[in-house]
Amino acid sequence: MLEVENLEVSYGALAALHGVSLAVRPGEIVALVGPNGAGKSTLLKTIAGLLAPRAGVIRWEGKPLSGEPSQRIVERGVALVPEGRRLFAAMTVRENLELGAFPQRAQKGRRRQIERVYSLFPRLFEREGQLAGSLSGGEQQMLALGRALMGLPQLLLLDEPSLGLAPKVVESIFAILAELHREGMSLLIVEQNVQAALNLVRRAYILEGGKIVGEGEGHRLLQDDHVRAAYLGPLARGTSA
Repeated sequence: MLEVENLEVSYGALAALHGVSLAVRPGEIVALVGPNGAGKSTLLKTIAGLLAPRAGVIRWEGKPLSGEPSQRIVERGVALVPEGRRLFAAMTVRENLELGAFPQRAQKGRRRQIERVYSLFPRLFEREGQLAGSLSGGEQQMLALGRALMGLPQLLLLDEPSLGLAPKVVESIFAILAELHREGMSLLIVEQNVQAALNLVRRAYILEGGKIVGEGEGHRLLQDDHVRAAYLGPLARGTSA
């Protein structure tokens, strides 16, 4: 479904990604893990059309995606839930959701899709007329995810969906992501909670220094000595010993 081949991205003279290649198959949930500054968010932004690659190719369903404007990429079925949520703070919950349904194919079913989002996130229905900027962090993350779903994406890109959230909220968000996956949606997740991410996904890539340095099944990477030492902390290292 999604193919990234030898992607290189720079911020001026500073190279951020070096020959990155990865793939997401139809109906697959894939994680991208790595340290801060590794280039994970840069990769998602480039796929979503917010950054232009210096070299390499991005294909969506076999056709080139790189070079397309971001709104066209959303229309083709790829949606990004950005780090920091990026909501319209002075607009209501419902107004934010309605803006997410701008792709032509999502217009006709907008009311039905809002009902679907409310069924996934009942708290958003309770806050329907409330300004997005007044919501809690967890509610804002629900709204950011719901807004992306309004565009009827086939592939959802999620940048740090658990960042700054309480453990119970994180558990709820990941349960909904698992439900979306069971329904056939493809997901590519950048996540600082490596344990939760690798438990959720079938496959994962490790990105360090702008390069893919590892790949494998989620449960196998949880047992990898490097992953445990680098991302799961001293408790994991002690357990490994």
